[in-house]
Amino acid sequence: MHIGLIGGTGAGLFSPLGDSGCVVEQVQIQTAFAIDPVVITEWQAYGHRVLFIPRHGPNAQTPPHKVNYRAHIAALKQAGVEQIIALNAVGGITAAGGAPGTLTIPDQYIDYTYGREHTFYDGQQMQHCADLGLSESLQHVECNRPLDAALRSALLQAAVTAGIGVSAAGTCAVMQGPRLETAAEINKLERDGCDVVGMTLAPEAGLAAEAGLPYACIAGVVNCAAGRAPIDGEGQQQSIHEQLDEWVAACMTCLLYTSDAADEEDSGDL
Repeated sequence: MHIGLIGGTGAGLFSPLGDSGCVVEQVQIQTAFAIDPVVITEWQAYGHRVLFIPRHGPNAQTPPHKVNYRAHIAALKQAGVEQIIALNAVGGITAAGGAPGTLTIPDQYIDYTYGREHTFYDGQQMQHCADLGLSESLQHVECNRPLDAALRSALLQAAVTAGIGVSAAGTCAVMQGPRLETAAEINKLERDGCDVVGMTLAPEAGLAAEAGLPYACIAGVVNCAAGRAPIDGEGQQQSIHEQLDEWVAACMTCLLYTSDAADEEDSGDL
């Protein structure tokens, strides 16, 4: 099986896992949605071919609202990927979303972003849909369950295999970025029913749905959302950037070993 892996914050800490002595290659996939090709790193893991894209570019300098999500999903589709596992850094809002240093496997999201190219069906490039093997006629893709249930189940089982505790569900608020949220915005997101907050799950998940690719997210909680950090004895809260320094590496370790365990599962379960 060909498995797509898209990494975000902390992707610079990433190193390919899987078969001992596996050959790591880089390929460039030209798509209709970008001038430059998408660079994909490939390797073999437990009989699966893993294709990895760093969401924010090789130097992690592309802000979330400028990521070319269409090019990324199109490149993975063209490369023959059969499902996508996304690695996302998020802030924790509720106890259900998890504490910093833990993982959650969201089952829903609310998209608060704007101005992003969020669909292949933009009314202008319908031939590009055909080139991806999609219908040229306008499609209204169902997103009742936007994160694939079978793939989520496989990830939850992989976490058990890896001995890593995860939150088994939750709603992710997807904000525009790159600035972080205000405490009042986080309060609103909680009232809206959100458990964690990030900046990249949309439109990525929706584009994967349009492309017919099962998609699920492993979210690493790398900080308490704005206004939610514990108050110390001096009445101070740890800043979000201080929390990121403390928790990104820990979450990336859990993320990567969970995704590695998912690769190790029998292909019939993925």
